[in-house]
Amino acid sequence: MKRRQFLGQVAMLAAAAPLLHGENRMPLADYDVAVIGAGVFGAWTAWHLRRAGQRVLLLDAYGPGNSRSSSGGESRIIRMGYGAKEFYTRWSMRSLEQWKELSARETLPLFAPTGVLWLAPENDGLAKESITTLTRLRIAHEVLDRAQLEKRFPQINHDGLGLGIFEPGSGALMARRAVQRVTAAATADGVEYVEARVEAPSRPGPVTELEASGGRKIRARQFVFACGPWLAKLFPSLLGTKILVTRQEIFFFGVEAGDLRFAPPAMPTWIIDHEDAFGTPDLEGRGFKAAVDKRGPRVDPDTQSRLVTPEVTAEMRAYVARRFPALTAAPITETRVCQYEYTSSENFLVDRHPDHENVWLVGGGSGHGFKHGPALGEYVRDQVLHQAAPEPAFLLAEKKVVT
Repeated sequence: MKRRQFLGQVAMLAAAAPLLHGENRMPLADYDVAVIGAGVFGAWTAWHLRRAGQRVLLLDAYGPGNSRSSSGGESRIIRMGYGAKEFYTRWSMRSLEQWKELSARETLPLFAPTGVLWLAPENDGLAKESITTLTRLRIAHEVLDRAQLEKRFPQINHDGLGLGIFEPGSGALMARRAVQRVTAAATADGVEYVEARVEAPSRPGPVTELEASGGRKIRARQFVFACGPWLAKLFPSLLGTKILVTRQEIFFFGVEAGDLRFAPPAMPTWIIDHEDAFGTPDLEGRGFKAAVDKRGPRVDPDTQSRLVTPEVTAEMRAYVARRFPALTAAPITETRVCQYEYTSSENFLVDRHPDHENVWLVGGGSGHGFKHGPALGEYVRDQVLHQAAPEPAFLLAEKKVVT
């Protein structure tokens, strides 16, 4: 699809918003499924439900890829290495196929094949489990020792690191663009999109309609709440202690003119898991991305400040100076504040609401969910339409209080 056509699709999404405003308070048409939330989980769920022949309505309070969402921002990592969690490795494989298929039809790419480099101490157990899984599933990868790492990636300080796993077929997804494109493609395929806030059901039992902003009523046979950081806020008594929404700060460092060491192909997307750090190379001139992946403070996605703090800024500067010495004096060119939605096990939540048999709860991305959007959309489709056997790790009963 050409850029002009893509922008036309985005305009179509914006034009749909007035459907839930104005004096006319008649209900919207009946749908098979209403999906509340146009983040990566909701957009791909709507896509797959529509391709299964369903009449689908997709709603979002602020719009696909908006600045408050967990699916907004510039980039997200897609990798296959998940330790011994083969389930997530297989989902990453399936999702990457679909991301690449969608990206191939775009003028502006959705997937950047930078490769992904996992760095760890020499005897790191999680890294070795990943190697075992990648080998068993025949996923292309290279295992690098300290000497090989220093020769191939001299822009990284490898002190304390003795093991590297390089996945040449993995990389980064252009997050905001990708979510907007999935939503636009879904609407082109017949999904109806409306920008509106939707209220959670208030009475037990099957739900026939829900109220949205502007006084409109949303009617559907099934409702899927895929609201990211708003899921626990909509269902506080059920999920208020089961999903923890935390603040996460992201930094982009300006690379010196002409220095190609921090851009692909010299610099891959990188993860140093035991240090809770990750980042991407300089993509599309945005700068070298770096973030500390440890759990931040609890926040409200509607009202939290989107300005980074001096404390985390100083921490990130010190970390980049240590691991990437050539960037010690690099200016911070952009920052981003988003949020994670942790569950106790960091497994996703996909389950029926215990009080509403036709209401589904989908969320708990836990900081690693974005890449899995396509596979999760297929999974939700099969749960909603075919009552497929559930993955036990995704059930509400598995979710404990998050502290």
